[in-house]
Amino acid sequence: MTTNNINKKLLAVAISSLCALPATAAEIGDTKVNYGGYIKLDGIWSDFSDGALGAQNIGRDFYVPGTTPVGVNSDSDAVFDMHARQSRFNLATDTKLDDGSSIKTKIELDFIASVGGNERVSNSYSPRVRQAFVTYKGFLFGQAWSNFQNVSALPETLDFVGPAEGTVFVRQAMAKYTKGNWSFSIENPESTVTTADSGRVVTDDASMPDFTARYTHKADWGHIAVAALARQITYKVGGADESESSFGVSASGRVNFGDNNLKFMLTQGQGLGRYVGLNVANGAVYDGNSLHAIDSTSGFIAYQHSWNDQFRSTFLYSFFNADNESDLLAITGDPTKSSMSYSANLLYSPVKKLTFGAEYKMGTRETESGLEGDLDRLQLSVKYVF
Repeated sequence: MTTNNINKKLLAVAISSLCALPATAAEIGDTKVNYGGYIKLDGIWSDFSDGALGAQNIGRDFYVPGTTPVGVNSDSDAVFDMHARQSRFNLATDTKLDDGSSIKTKIELDFIASVGGNERVSNSYSPRVRQAFVTYKGFLFGQAWSNFQNVSALPETLDFVGPAEGTVFVRQAMAKYTKGNWSFSIENPESTVTTADSGRVVTDDASMPDFTARYTHKADWGHIAVAALARQITYKVGGADESESSFGVSASGRVNFGDNNLKFMLTQGQGLGRYVGLNVANGAVYDGNSLHAIDSTSGFIAYQHSWNDQFRSTFLYSFFNADNESDLLAITGDPTKSSMSYSANLLYSPVKKLTFGAEYKMGTRETESGLEGDLDRLQLSVKYVF
């Protein structure tokens, strides 16, 4: 079979899967094609202690710690949202080569943080790229989860992220190499810097990529991973040309107890910025002359209990603390000092791939001046994995 014919058949399978979903996998010659994802409906009731977020705010779609209003007013304000934007799909290929190795690809899309659409008529939200990469002999090239993050440690929650303030959570372009228990990567650099004039400034002018290394130990009881990050934070605006090196370390894992498990993460470093807490704090502060990296500590612990073959629950605690320099508050304004959240859910799967669930979350954000804001959220979801 010629390469042209193989490509045509692969395209036909992909189109057929996307349109009719007759199957989730097909094999053509030496290439296996897989189609997967899930459909998810979320109904979210949110009660903010200090004024509700605007209708288009991303904190209405899922929990983003930095968006919790603080000190606006003393009246609570509840809102209800319903969407299917978390639904996603992916297409993957696995081609066997003549030397016995394989080359794999994956592209994954969803709609959760995309632009476009409205809730008046069509809700026509644009798809966005989550992942797009190729792997070959231990190498990965493309956009994927950061090597500094341990995706396997994320607990099962109805919220899109779950332990939002306590987890490393980044997808970006990279080149990664994995050998045994070790993996190393160079990743896209980007920084967020606090300035007196503009508040948060997003900079993309670093002269070097971000560097990560991770070691993962797996056993019958679960796994543990330790990851390190080294990066350069830059601020090159106007006449300024400043940079600051920053470092971080993260330990995470999963411990199994029969059908139950405990998942955890603890991350500490300076200048971590966008890597933790969904960018609840910036990476550094520019005081007009130099950059000052912001130290932070974050983490979470989650216990999942299986009540029986159909019911299970996850109990979660997550936190973030920033060490803001007090003599820079005139520049930074009133930045986030801490954020924490608790959640508990009950999930019911009458069949393996279909899940009905209810989750309650309580979140609190405090600024450096002592202003606080609370969030109480009830989320009901239906999810089918295909």
